[in-house]
This record gives sequence, structure tokens and C-alpha cells, in this order.
Amino acid sequence: MSLPDGSRRGRASRLWLVPAVLALLLLGGFAFFTGQSRGRPDLPPLPTDGVAVLTGGPQRVETGMRLLAEGKARWLIISGVSPVADLEDLARTAGLPPEALASRTTLGHAATSTRGNGKEIAHWAQSRQIRSLRVVTAAFHMPRALLELRRTLPGVLLIPHPVQTEGPRLALLAREYLKLIGAMFGLSALSPEKPPS
Repeated sequence: MSLPDGSRRGRASRLWLVPAVLALLLLGGFAFFTGQSRGRPDLPPLPTDGVAVLTGGPQRVETGMRLLAEGKARWLIISGVSPVADLEDLARTAGLPPEALASRTTLGHAATSTRGNGKEIAHWAQSRQIRSLRVVTAAFHMPRALLELRRTLPGVLLIPHPVQTEGPRLALLAREYLKLIGAMFGLSALSPEKPPS
């Protein structure tokens, strides 16, 4: 039995609603995400047990080291550091004496992705019984960083400390937004990572 023409047309028009609603949700989510990409840290920063820096852009390492040097945390991890970088180089770039930071700073060399950062930071935080953690990364990267860290550190208070807040390019924001959606659906688990040492 065939459907009347009017029913077929009504059904076809309803089928177009699904992609239209999905597109509106994605665009609305992107607009919200773009607003978050200009987030700024709370000032003055409250002390936390630790500071975690996710490398990959300017201002991140310097900000984390300054927070440690100013007594805003007891411990610092810089996750995703190049295997050839050492604390002395990083401290010199930040304009700080490495001796004052050495005993309280860990350089994580294992992570090669945001998911890897989450695992590396969790391993470090659990070994120090950290209950509160200030997270330093670019503002546009913060939502995905917090998502991955919440998966690995469910009982730890995470306080965002965004840097690089001056409006990144639209193409970069779009790529990061798509990565965030992928991470929400667990697709970040598909990229292999070295285990933390």
C-alpha cells in the first residue's frame, strides 16, 4: 500500500529537520566555545596543591613556573615537554632561577597529545596525593584539557588558568572545536600514547 503524496512530502520535510537541528546545535556550540576561548584566569589566583602545564604554545610554561615561584602551589608538572628540553632552559626562558624550582618541578616527556597529558598528569598527581590542581594551557585548548583531566582525576578540584586569550584564528578554533567534540565521544582514545615513566 503506497502512501498518499501529501504524507510522503510531509515525511520528507521532517527528515530535513534532523540535519538542520544538528547544524544549529553545532553552530550554537561553536559560538559558546568561541566565547570560552577568550576566558581569563581568576585573579589573584588561589593557592592549590599543584600546577599542571600542558605544553604546546607561548606563555604556558612561563606562567606555570611563575605560579610556583610565587608560592601559589607546592608542586608543578610541565607535561609534554620535548625530550631535549631541560629545567634550566625552561627556567631561563621564564626569567627564573632553576635552583628555586628544581625540587618541586617535574618535566613530563611522555605525553604527545591532550589525552596523553591527562594520563601523565594523573600519574604525577596521584603519586603526590594532590587534591587541587591549577591547569595552565591556552584558553581555546582549556575545554578539551579539562575534559581529559576530569576523566583521569575525578576526585581532584581542577581550576582553569587560561593563557593566550587574544582571539586565535577562526581556523584554529574550528579545528580545536572538532577535536573537543571527538574527545567528548571518546575518539581521543584511538591515538596511541607512551605510558608514563
